[in-house]
Amino acid sequence: MDSTDHITENEVPLSEINHEVPLVPQNTTSVDGASPSETRKRKLISDVWNHFERKKINGMDKAICNYCKKSLSSQSKHGTTHLREHFKICPRRTVSDIRQKLLIKEQNKGEFAIKGFQFDQETSRSILAEMIILHEYPLVIVEHHGFHKLLPSLQPLFKVPSRNTIKSDILKMYDYEKTKVLSLLESNKGRIALITDMWTASNQRKGFLALTAHFIDDNWTLQGRILRFAYIRSPHTSEVLANVIVKSMMDWNIDRKISTITIDNCSTNDSLMNYVMHKLDHSTLMLQGSLLHMRCAAHILNLVVQDNLDIIAPSVEKIRESVTYWRASPKREQKFDDVARILVRNMNAKKLVLDCKTRWNSTYVMLMTAISFKDVFARLRFRDPSYKCFPTDDEWLLAEEVSKMLQVFYSVTEVVIAEPGLLVGDWS
Repeated sequence: MDSTDHITENEVPLSEINHEVPLVPQNTTSVDGASPSETRKRKLISDVWNHFERKKINGMDKAICNYCKKSLSSQSKHGTTHLREHFKICPRRTVSDIRQKLLIKEQNKGEFAIKGFQFDQETSRSILAEMIILHEYPLVIVEHHGFHKLLPSLQPLFKVPSRNTIKSDILKMYDYEKTKVLSLLESNKGRIALITDMWTASNQRKGFLALTAHFIDDNWTLQGRILRFAYIRSPHTSEVLANVIVKSMMDWNIDRKISTITIDNCSTNDSLMNYVMHKLDHSTLMLQGSLLHMRCAAHILNLVVQDNLDIIAPSVEKIRESVTYWRASPKREQKFDDVARILVRNMNAKKLVLDCKTRWNSTYVMLMTAISFKDVFARLRFRDPSYKCFPTDDEWLLAEEVSKMLQVFYSVTEVVIAEPGLLVGDWS
């Protein structure tokens, strides 16, 4: 069937449109004695012309649909009825209307109900502030050109706040959430266990302290809330840290509801807890404060494991150098993988893992992975003259024996950290 068979007498195929020019009034009169300009003015009064554009195509007056761009007759003898009928059934216009109705959906008993969308500037600003908090975006994102280009395409009515405004919104959200947590802690009838840890940011060389509260609510559900995340100025003495912890407890009004304070197991923290004890009322503590100081299980495990790793330090370093060598470039990684596919069965996409020296668990994972590729290292030893750090058989054997012992600690650690709040320290 020819592509023009479906075209009615009121339509013109786009392929036959040679040129398009606006209608120009002529010095002639219509059948009823009115000039074309007067006739056109009367026609444009109809609201249907909000959806069509009048043009002159090949000397004929045509109405072009704003949605599907179909060309229909706009001569006075045809009126506007056929234009209204097309507007009702225009497929592009129908899709556009449906999209507007789908802007918002409500979930009701597992089913979605379609309803109209009502824009709320304050709600959108709150969602924007929450997005910045959740994904740690910089505040300056609201001033980025691409961000300003995107939002009008989604909601033209939304007025993008400035960097200072969004900062104010985030602080208001913090105050609101702080009030909720304060109310939750005050209504709690039981005692509260505190966990504190301090570390130094490697990129900024600044010290930070975190204070977390754990308690069981009235429904016997374990709850955890971060009460303080503070930058601590030097020097980081025991007295300075004790003052920060005690002040935080008093700010949250929980200094008389503390059960224990869990902290790393080191001599410096023993002095810190002595300062804390002197600043608290012993009559409000369990057993006069004899149970206040709890030593972190993760830190104790770390000390035990580090002693084991010291025994095989040369072997671990040899294996670490081997892993580093074969991960140094994509070419070496590809060469290693090619040999591994031949020698190692059931690889399951295993890759060499480089550890972090201060985290014993990552060292354990590195050793176990490297041991599974022991034959690959041996084969590559003869294929690459530059590979000089190959471990000896005795070093491999020692690494295997120590890894078996570390596996026990690794399994215990996984069980403990599966329970929220029980293992709170860092593995390093």
